[in-house]
Amino acid sequence: MSIDKVVYGYISHEEDYADRTEIIQQGTKGDWAFVIIEGEVKVKKKTPKGWLTVDTLRKGDIFGEMALITKGECLRTASVFANGPVKVGVLDTDRVIKDYESLSPQMRTLLRALVTRLKDSTDQLASLVSKIAG
Repeated sequence: MSIDKVVYGYISHEEDYADRTEIIQQGTKGDWAFVIIEGEVKVKKKTPKGWLTVDTLRKGDIFGEMALITKGECLRTASVFANGPVKVGVLDTDRVIKDYESLSPQMRTLLRALVTRLKDSTDQLASLVSKIAG
């Protein structure tokens, strides 16, 4: 996957991470998001039975968007680890929020609902897998 030119325009700076480095920590606050420029990351959720890999993301994929859209009001729902060396672009929070707030109230509500649904689905998956593994 390539990085969409529009998304690339939102990158404020780039960061490099070594293999297995935790880029986002579950349970912490944050209001920034990332786009993968090179490499891949594993999205993992801590459960009572241990770590559950939720997804593997690659070039062009965005992560951390839940906290961005909710302006840091919610805690990070999963951790993200570098899977090999990875380069990410940090999205310009101020610019993204400014553009987000320029949307109609209905569109903002729709986007928040989608982000909330993703969070809820991830939580339900982690709970189900924990029960099955137990």
